[in-house]
Amino acid sequence: MSKLKTITTIKRIANRLKKEKKRIVFTNGCFDLLHPGHIKLLRDAKKNGNILIVGLNSDSSIKKIKGKKRPIMPQGSRAEVLSALELVDYVVIFTEKTPYNLIKEIKPHVLVKGSDWGENQIIGSELVKKIVRVKLFGGYSTTKIIEKITKNE
Repeated sequence: MSKLKTITTIKRIANRLKKEKKRIVFTNGCFDLLHPGHIKLLRDAKKNGNILIVGLNSDSSIKKIKGKKRPIMPQGSRAEVLSALELVDYVVIFTEKTPYNLIKEIKPHVLVKGSDWGENQIIGSELVKKIVRVKLFGGYSTTKIIEKITKNE
């Protein structure tokens, strides 16, 4: 069974899981070129609950945030890579610039973001019981990886 779900389906699944007393954790991102920083974020997120739902920025959403040259990999490929990870229970693609509406629908117990996000910058923080900020791992960033590749051309 696919881990990739629609917003309508994940809302229904989240409601069922809450009735089963499962602790739902949510994180989100572009996950354009998966690197060790992403794995650390997902691993640390999973430690905060039973079920990890990852909100994945759609291609159009990434273009709004990062510009017309991004994403490198299309949303279907990024969703497939995330779905292959044991740490990830569900993946949901959202088209807005932020995951606010998705968080509002799911109402997770815990919201996880990297420490590069200030507490007052975390979208949807007022909708959850707990915020976890994960310390970044070794300065990895997709943007820096892309810059390194293009400089070596």
